[in-house]
Amino acid sequence: MHSTTIALIQLGAVFFGLGLLGRIAWKIGVSPIPLYLIGGLAFGHGGLVPLNGIDEFTHLASEIGVVLLLLLLGLEYSAAELVTGLKRSWTAGLVDIALNATPGAIAGLLLGWGPVGALAMAGVTYISSSGIIAKVLGDLGRLGNRETPVVLSVLVFEDLAMAVYLPILTALLAGVSFLGGLTAVGISLLAITVVLVIALRFGKYVSAVVDSPDPEVFLLKLLGSALLIAGLASELQVSAAVGAFLLGIAISGSTAENATRILEPLRDLFAAMFFVVFGLNTDPASIPPVLGAAVALAVITTATKVATGWWAAKRQGISNLGRARAGAALVARGEFSIVIAGLTVASGAVDGKLAALATAYVLLMAVLGPVAARVVEPLAHAVRKRRDATAAA
Repeated sequence: MHSTTIALIQLGAVFFGLGLLGRIAWKIGVSPIPLYLIGGLAFGHGGLVPLNGIDEFTHLASEIGVVLLLLLLGLEYSAAELVTGLKRSWTAGLVDIALNATPGAIAGLLLGWGPVGALAMAGVTYISSSGIIAKVLGDLGRLGNRETPVVLSVLVFEDLAMAVYLPILTALLAGVSFLGGLTAVGISLLAITVVLVIALRFGKYVSAVVDSPDPEVFLLKLLGSALLIAGLASELQVSAAVGAFLLGIAISGSTAENATRILEPLRDLFAAMFFVVFGLNTDPASIPPVLGAAVALAVITTATKVATGWWAAKRQGISNLGRARAGAALVARGEFSIVIAGLTVASGAVDGKLAALATAYVLLMAVLGPVAARVVEPLAHAVRKRRDATAAA
């Protein structure tokens, strides 16, 4: 059979299988990310039926998936909202870093992966999944709750922290000098500053450049500019993902709303391929040896994220129930954790077991996060009723 024919059959099976997995996830009310990772594990190296002949396409598709994930995340925020959120949440953001990056860093050191591995694992356990959290809050009808702006402020701080963190990690993985690392960080900070200034003062012009009344032209200009900016950012030793995120911030108003609507199906398609490719490149046999560490990290960082949300909501004068909801909402990890692990393992600078640990950890947290957000309110009500009954007795 011709190689192109085989590739088409395999890709068709992959896409159809992803559709079935997404349907299952929708039915049971969880994020599809864990199922996509499991699908990749099943058909990757050491899996049940390894796929061959589609590596080039899936690799490029996964890179586009990362770009689109971060582009749409940037479209969710305006530059003014970012600045306001940063002013409001910087103390909570620092608490978030201290509580949630530390367990990952300690795990990386204990597992013998050195400072670079520790830095990578710190990012894996630190960053919450904005995509999963936004979907869960929408599904549960909590977007208008008092604690939701607190949750979003923490997420904004995390996204900005990633804009600094990713260039540092990329530079260290590439083995550049200390001066080279500082240069990468400086370029990233300069890019963030320039984009925020442009977005605040000239955002309407940026939106006008990519906008178009014709959906086809609009999609081509939007996707083309995202890939172009991502490529240029990567060439400047700034993460392509950060470049896409900054472009999203610069687009605002009705243009951002239209862009989100038109790009969401593409994002979901290519992001699914990203998670599948990560699973394809991870040997399932490597997961059992790190499962204990993944469970331990999941337990610890669930508690630390809940503590972060509780503390941040308390500072805003929110009730105990709202504090609990804020903490539970922040638990989920997903796309960014996998992006970090993917960058690290692809560089070859860190033991490949890091991918196995990150995969197992994200599988646990992507399921645990939505579950925690759903059960926290009934659980809090049950605890309060028991406490009231005890007090009355």
